[in-house]
Amino acid sequence: MAAPGIPPPSASQAAKADSGGGGKKSRHLPELIRLKRDGGHLSEADIRHFVHALMDGSAQDTQIGAMLMAIRLQGMDLEETSVLTRALAESGQQLEWPRSWHQQLVDKHSTGGVGDKVSLVLAPALAACGCKVPMISGRSLGHTGGTLDKLESIPGYNVTQSPEQMRRILEEVGCCIVGQSEKLVPADGILYAARDVTATVDSVPLITASILSKKAVEGLSTLIVDVKFGGAAVFPDQEQARELAKTLVSVGAGLGLRVAAALTAMDNPLGRSVGHTLEVEEALLCLDGAGPPDLRELVIRLGSAILWLSGQAETQDQGAARVAAALDDGSALRRFQLMLSAQGVDPALARALCSGSPKQRRQLLPHAGQREELLAPADGTVECVLALPLARVLHELGAGRIQAGQPIRPGVGAELLVDVGQWLYRGTPWLRVHLDGPALSSQQRLALQGALVLSDRAPFKAPSPFAELVLPATTAQP
Repeated sequence: MAAPGIPPPSASQAAKADSGGGGKKSRHLPELIRLKRDGGHLSEADIRHFVHALMDGSAQDTQIGAMLMAIRLQGMDLEETSVLTRALAESGQQLEWPRSWHQQLVDKHSTGGVGDKVSLVLAPALAACGCKVPMISGRSLGHTGGTLDKLESIPGYNVTQSPEQMRRILEEVGCCIVGQSEKLVPADGILYAARDVTATVDSVPLITASILSKKAVEGLSTLIVDVKFGGAAVFPDQEQARELAKTLVSVGAGLGLRVAAALTAMDNPLGRSVGHTLEVEEALLCLDGAGPPDLRELVIRLGSAILWLSGQAETQDQGAARVAAALDDGSALRRFQLMLSAQGVDPALARALCSGSPKQRRQLLPHAGQREELLAPADGTVECVLALPLARVLHELGAGRIQAGQPIRPGVGAELLVDVGQWLYRGTPWLRVHLDGPALSSQQRLALQGALVLSDRAPFKAPSPFAELVLPATTAQP
């Protein structure tokens, strides 16, 4: 069965694909690798043969790595990228929902950042606005935090839910945040793991196919992708991020999926907390109608675009007002509480987390045994706090993984005690590190102090992380 929103191939197309396209036999994998290595075009039959080899185990690890590197170096055109996306999506089970839900089915994906806890806030906020959000999320990868790991820092939270369980949660709550099962897009799971160890993570066609294949099986009407750029993102500059955004929008349209892409800066951490438990606490603050202004703004911006593009708001401004109201009136927080209970958290704990003070919440979640504060080395205005060195030190302290499946320390993290743009006096605490085990090493302390960039200019208002919104070609900006 074809993925929802993906038209099934006709009998003639299927016959062509089976025979190699246009009556030609499928090439052997070494020939396909050579063709792409030399800049050639892979046919639909070529790509489907490669994906089939992934699934039946006939593709050797070396061949998978070689093909990924060939794609990374030579690229893929839109046609090849679309075929790869479709083939990955069709490699496993498809999610099915009531037809009456289609317009309400929406989701958001992020390419990964530091302190990015947007999904924890946005999913319940959209549910409070009447959406159905079947969010399939990932784990920590490299220096970036994973949504699943953040939620699993809440005792009892179960990211493993069957399609039947997901449907029940969507009916009762309106949102769920789950992991990718082995039955959903298994071919992408193989490529995803291989990309991480073959230096092919930053390939636009591979990123596009990975994101959209997972979202295609969700049967969505609308998807927004938060494409990060900057020092702690996959793409360092906005132009590279824009290339990915445009590819996502174009390939999504070919799959019958309405995709928009927001370009957002990832030089500074998002919000003031980094680390799994600390980010859950900050997400709860945002769901209280408070929290850091950059986090709240991004949640509202992304949510407003989703409501508008899915036809659930007449304009983005109207959508923004609805998302803001859901954060301020407690309805988003109530959805979050219901989602926690539906996914395994003891209802009493879920209620206490969502009704308690920040101090009470900290007692209910895992926390690190020690705290260490860093002091500003000089007077100056905070020009930026470099997210990458901060994330790398926290990774070393146990907040991230070196190998897949490795346990993490959910309480390890850091709180920013300053805002970008504010004046800071020498000796003022600017960072509080939460850690287990030995104190920070001199090298780690030096790396963290290097993350604080001071200047002598006058204090200023921190710029918004939101840079631009890339829309489908047929959509007019309101």
